[in-house]
Amino acid sequence: MRNLKVTDEKERQEEGQPLSGGDLNQLRELLSTVKHGSVTLIIQNGKVVQIEKNEKIRFV
Repeated sequence: MRNLKVTDEKERQEEGQPLSGGDLNQLRELLSTVKHGSVTLIIQNGKVVQIEKNEKIRFV
């Protein structure tokens, strides 16, 4: 599991966005790499503070 903390709090507050542009790019990258699993956003006070990726390995 890979945890990514949102680091650009000032940028997000200025834009009024729950997720900064750089963090949005990280989220897109994680979503494109998951074949079986989940990506979870942890939200506090309307802002994304953590992204978690859980990946499953399936045997056919």
